Formats: sequence, C-alpha cells, structure tokens
Amino acid sequence: MKEDDVSELIRWRMEQAGSVLSDAKFLLEGKRGPLSIVNRSYYAMFYATLALLQKTGKVPSKHTGAIGLFDTEFVLKGVFPKEMSKNLHRAFELRQLSDYSACEPVSPEKAKETFQNAVNFVEAVRAYLRAEKTRSAFKVPGILNTGHRVAQP
Repeated sequence: MKEDDVSELIRWRMEQAGSVLSDAKFLLEGKRGPLSIVNRSYYAMFYATLALLQKTGKVPSKHTGAIGLFDTEFVLKGVFPKEMSKNLHRAFELRQLSDYSACEPVSPEKAKETFQNAVNFVEAVRAYLRAEKTRSAFKVPGILNTGHRVAQP
C-alpha cells in the first residue's frame, strides 16, 4: 500500500474513533444505557488501534488479533504503557459481555470508567501519530531515527 493510502486510512480510522467517542459522550451525558456507552467506548479504542496498526503494515481481521498486535507492537516495545493495554482488554471484555451475555449488567459507573479510559486511549494514540508524522517529516538520511515513548494523558 502506498504511503498516501496508509496516511488516509490512518486519518479515517482516527476520524471513526473520534466519532464513536462523541457518541459515547452523548450517551453518557444523556444518562443512556451503560451497554451502549461501553460499546461505543470500546470501538473508539479499537479504531484507534487499527489506525496504529496501519503504521506496522499488520492489520488483522479479528478484534483479538488487533488487541494482540497492539500489545506486541506498541506496549511490549515500550511505546505505550501497560495500563493502556489493560484498559483496552477490559473494554473488549466488557463489550463482549454486554453484547453477547445476558448474565451480568454493566453498571453506569463501569460505563463511565470505560468511557474515560477510551478518551485517554484515543488521545494518547492521536499524540503518538502526530509525533510520528512530525518526526518522519524531519528524518535525515543516514541518521538513526530512534523510537520514543508517549505517556498516557
């Protein structure tokens, strides 16, 4: 895939993340169902993860694959803190439970926490992608371009 196509896909995925995060905020502020808030919050994190994975050229077809690649490509390499991985895993599990299990309701407090984790996650990814874009604009041939860590907001 051409670099321009990758950049456009990253932009699109981050736009999706922002859109569903706005939906989650609307639902939260309207005191709507916790299940819907969790769903939209998780998808914000998922779309941001897909945007990141475009940088690696590894984009899986399943949610579990995307989460696993986020861990191996970004958390284990120290780009993002482990807490972001834990929050992504928790949101995925809650979304799975809320969408496919009728056993355990999600509390409004847990939905609010998931939303805030999603806000932090998307902002951290956005900051990383901005820094990467700036850094790649200033690459000098023949000079090693070292990685950096982005702290969670």
